[in-house]
Amino acid sequence: MSAVGIIPVRYAASRFPGKPLAEIAGVSMIERVWRGACEAKTLRQVFVATDDARIASCCESFGAPVVMTSPTHPSGSDRIAEAASTLTDDIIVNIQGDEPLIKGFVVDAAVEALLENEDDLIATLVHQTDGADALNPSRVKVVVDRHGHALYFSRSPIPYAAPNAPNTTFLQHIGIYAFRRDFLLQYAALPQTPGELRESLEQLRALEHGVAIRVAEIEGWNSVAVDRPEDVATVEALLASMDRAAEIQ
Repeated sequence: MSAVGIIPVRYAASRFPGKPLAEIAGVSMIERVWRGACEAKTLRQVFVATDDARIASCCESFGAPVVMTSPTHPSGSDRIAEAASTLTDDIIVNIQGDEPLIKGFVVDAAVEALLENEDDLIATLVHQTDGADALNPSRVKVVVDRHGHALYFSRSPIPYAAPNAPNTTFLQHIGIYAFRRDFLLQYAALPQTPGELRESLEQLRALEHGVAIRVAEIEGWNSVAVDRPEDVATVEALLASMDRAAEIQ
């Protein structure tokens, strides 16, 4: 099975315009995401899909292959579907462009989750999180059934903890989706759904159209997405901490 990664990015983000080009410790966020994704052993190549010449120029400067796409796509998965229509790979991985600390083994985990379950059309990842992140609407939470499929994704803290309920473990969604290519093209043709629009979560389109999403839990890495300008400082502090730890070792 052949797999590629595609990073969908646009310039005009409402909360952080120009976010892909924001420098994090002297390196643009899109370069950090691309280089991290390129560490994945399951991918033959990693592309950037964008509608903006500024982003394309930046990507070309550090060697990332770019696919120019329409500016009208409602979600990242719709954008990568356009790029995937020119490819013949079996699996297309949507790698979010706001995860500057992404690691190759994280991407591999999504691909492997799809390969291990031949009936599934989409796979994604989660990790455990605490109550503070559960209250943050920028951190998407997931409830999973006993068979490893998503029941629902929400920006609200789910599941709700009823009085006297046992301690609730929250699962935070990691913005990576491994699609079977044929389904990805079908997904992009589906109409947007009420839940998708209400929560602003593209994965709900699949659930609301009755398509199961395989969920795999990963350990040893936590999502630190950049949603707002102030998140850059958080990532830079983590990078500095990791550098100090490496020096000690």
